[in-house]
Order: sequence, then C-alpha cells, then structure tokens
Amino acid sequence: MSQEQNNTNITPDMSVLDVLSLCRETEDVFRSYDEAAGECICCNALFETLRDVAEKYNFDLEQLLDHLRATARKSDRDDIHHGRFTSRPGTTPS
Repeated sequence: MSQEQNNTNITPDMSVLDVLSLCRETEDVFRSYDEAAGECICCNALFETLRDVAEKYNFDLEQLLDHLRATARKSDRDDIHHGRFTSRPGTTPS
C-alpha cells in the first residue's frame, strides 16, 4: 500500500487525534469547522471519533471525511513532489 493510499484511508471510527497523527495538515480542516462547532474541535474533541464529532456538532459526516481525505491526498502529493518521503508507523516509503 502506498503512502497516499494510507493517508486517504480516513474512516469515521478514527479519532481526531488519529487523523492529525496521520496527516498534520488536516488540522486546517478541523479549524475550518471550529466556528460552526462553537469551539475548538482539536481542543475539545481530540479523542472523539469523527462519527461522534459529526453527530455532536451536527456536521455532515461524509462532507467532513471528504475534506479530510482531500487534504491528506494533497499533502501526500506535495510530499512526493518535493521529495519528502517520511515513513509512518507500519509503512515504508514507496
């Protein structure tokens, strides 16, 4: 499995922390939802699953997942384009 496939495999059962650990750039996505949530999601829902976050704040889960996956894909393409190959636990650079 390539690094890009790994990063875009963001699932509803992953926690906010899991997603941030997988791709740091997704913090911008979470921050873009802060105003609608009325609070900092990374501060107050770090250990909650994406499914629970969507339910708690009345977000469209599929839209949130799409935003996170698109950001992860872009991050991976940028890393590959700029020669930044970083291994994540359980993966090897391709």
